[in-house]
Amino acid sequence: MNAQIFQVTGMNCGHCADSVTKSVTAVAGVDEVTVDLPTGRLTVSGQGPVDEDGVRRAVTEAGFAVA
Repeated sequence: MNAQIFQVTGMNCGHCADSVTKSVTAVAGVDEVTVDLPTGRLTVSGQGPVDEDGVRRAVTEAGFAVA
């Protein structure tokens, strides 16, 4: 499984993390999403290559930013 790590800014509660998780899960090729709220770390995994631009768009559309 391929994993990529992103740094997300602007998340400050469980609802924020849930919104990011839901948005990123919808990106094609994404099988697993993990958000570490205290650090802002977003880990995205998939069987094949993960669409990095798609993940960035999904985070932005959820109202947050990728550092």
